Amino acid sequence: MNQPISTHRPDKAASDTANDRSNWWIRLLLWREKHLPEKTFVVILALIVGIASGLAAVLLKTLIALIAGFLTSRFSIESGNLLYLVFPAIGILLASMYVYYIAREPISHGVTRVLYALALKQSRLKFHNMYSSLIASSLTIGFGGSVGAEGPIVFTGAAIGSNLGQAFRLSPQTMAMLVACGAAAGIAGIFKAPIAGMLFTIEVLMLDLTAGAAIPLIVSSVAGATVAYVFTGYNVEFFFSQSEPFYASRIPFVILLGVFCGFVSLYFITLIDRIEARFKRLRNRWVRFAVGGVTLSILIFLMPPLYGEGFQGVTQLISGDVAGIFNNSMFYGLRDNVVAVLLFLFALGAFKVFATAATNGGGGVGGTFAPSLFVGCMAGVFFAYLFNHLGFIDPETPLSIKNFALMGMAGVMAGVMHAPMMAIFLTAEMTGGYELFLPLLIVSASSYGICRIFTPYGIYARRLAKRGELLTHQKDRSVLTLLKMDSVIEKDFSIVHPDMSLKDMVDTIAQSHRNLFPVTDDDDKLIGVVLLDDIRNIMFRPDLYRRMHVNRFMSIPPAKVVVGTPMEQVMKTFDDTGAWNLPVIDEDGRYVGFVSKSKIFNSYRQVLKHYTYD
Repeated sequence: MNQPISTHRPDKAASDTANDRSNWWIRLLLWREKHLPEKTFVVILALIVGIASGLAAVLLKTLIALIAGFLTSRFSIESGNLLYLVFPAIGILLASMYVYYIAREPISHGVTRVLYALALKQSRLKFHNMYSSLIASSLTIGFGGSVGAEGPIVFTGAAIGSNLGQAFRLSPQTMAMLVACGAAAGIAGIFKAPIAGMLFTIEVLMLDLTAGAAIPLIVSSVAGATVAYVFTGYNVEFFFSQSEPFYASRIPFVILLGVFCGFVSLYFITLIDRIEARFKRLRNRWVRFAVGGVTLSILIFLMPPLYGEGFQGVTQLISGDVAGIFNNSMFYGLRDNVVAVLLFLFALGAFKVFATAATNGGGGVGGTFAPSLFVGCMAGVFFAYLFNHLGFIDPETPLSIKNFALMGMAGVMAGVMHAPMMAIFLTAEMTGGYELFLPLLIVSASSYGICRIFTPYGIYARRLAKRGELLTHQKDRSVLTLLKMDSVIEKDFSIVHPDMSLKDMVDTIAQSHRNLFPVTDDDDKLIGVVLLDDIRNIMFRPDLYRRMHVNRFMSIPPAKVVVGTPMEQVMKTFDDTGAWNLPVIDEDGRYVGFVSKSKIFNSYRQVLKHYTYD
């Protein structure tokens, strides 16, 4: 017996359910648009982003502390520990496998990736970026990777803001605001430093924010810090008690420290850049892991304070316990030797850079905030300890190790990040060392000034600046960075050839609405241009129609622009030549079109309006 043909579609119920969910969300979006003003809604979202980013910061710190505590709780303080040769490499291996097999895209250098998203991806970050950095960095740092948790938490907070903005179909400029809010809240939560979180978005993310952005940033930063206070207590990141007052007579030494920190910052930036470049040349990821893992493990075994973020060593130094940096090492017996202390401090500062680069280059995930603070602390203590034992300082009133440790942290961070204000407030908020505000200001300004002489960009911006993809403080340069040549090339020009007669040229002019004509050869290569103004005096002479050809009256353009040239360089070419239109060619010299100042100016105004949050 024939069975009746069923018209039931098995997937119809699931499809209807999905449609219901979609319609419900659309109705919510329409209700929000009708009843909730945009600026009020952004403040509400900033609060949500701040709370979520603060929770992410607390979770990340907790995971790192649990892993590191479990692995190192039984280590001997008075001797070396062989497991330091194993744990860091395992951490890099686990993190790199997670990135390669699960995340399936690079997630290290989180701050640089946030800058890239702001500049070229309309502030869009993927959904997995809200948690992938937390997992990979907790494995890296917990097992001893010599990097910081700040880059990952910035990436995580920015991704939270971006995905929330995408969910509510917000404009790119509003999404950029939420990305900044997430980054600020991440810094505020990880360091309990709301002011530093706000300054981070201005100095490090380099957003040229308007007054309308202040309230959302404040809300998110305060929310992130408040969440951290609720879960971890109302205490600063590093306990600091200023038992030794700062005297005005120390200002010359403070300035010298600032200069010293400037050169240390330059060393930090340059060396990390070069070492990571060498790792990139190693095409095989297992070779990169082997080189990075072995390098990192040996360095940590010889110098245990390099383990993880290194904040335990920082805490010891800003409390005045210089000998404590020898804990867990084979050099424990040299803790009272002045020369050994100086050499160990110098080695810790110098090789932290190698350890950080080896961690990231080998496949680990982490940032450079903590390493810069660590190196700065070592630099400050080394400076004070050296001067105290060289005989330049009265033994009755030596330079304060604690104070100079704090100033060194601010100085190196200011130079490395190119963010002096953030360095000052971050150091003060982390430690409660507001009494040292004046020397912190002097050291940060001096270090930043020295470093700026040699490199115009901080460590995060250098990578994008090399590719011409950096969103900077200067609004003009920011907008030019966002503009792409493909969007401003005009192609509706009539092409002529060198063997065409004047009669053919006149006929072409009659059918064109342009006063500029590219001249190409048989291979479509640009060999010249014809300007209407240049032939106006012969256009109406029929006696020349057959005798005069294009190759007689064409001219060479003042400059040519190759496809893909950064817009900032294009504008420089316009300024240098004084031209209003420039021909665009490909890498083989073939004609593509023209780019004009008027088109760029119109696009400039549109992008400026599109990306400015007010």
